[in-house]
Amino acid sequence: MRAETQLRAFVSLVAAHSLAIGIGLVAIPDFATTFAGFGPVRPLFFARQAGAFHLVLATGYLLDARRGAVGFLVAAKLLAFVFLGWAVLGGGAPWSVAFSGAADGLMGVGALWFERRARRSRGTPAS
Repeated sequence: MRAETQLRAFVSLVAAHSLAIGIGLVAIPDFATTFAGFGPVRPLFFARQAGAFHLVLATGYLLDARRGAVGFLVAAKLLAFVFLGWAVLGGGAPWSVAFSGAADGLMGVGALWFERRARRSRGTPAS
């Protein structure tokens, strides 16, 4: 499989992950937040807003990938990694916060890795 195809497949998987979280938070917020260790959240607006945010992120990842880029994805995952890591260090965060922080960090690093491979295969210098 070509490096470009691998990059797009990876970004598609990351976008699908954000899409699933977004749909879960919008459509079944009590289940989603309880599963994540927070319990039911009231008012539901904030859980649903977080879901809409994830839908926007998924859209941004896919739009960026159409240009062969992952800058938006990497920036979002870096910010998520720092924010969630800070929350874990502050204490009292449920299991999902540490798990999500680690996963976001790995997704960001993975996107950079796949992008560098794609750039090398195109003969484009890494930025």
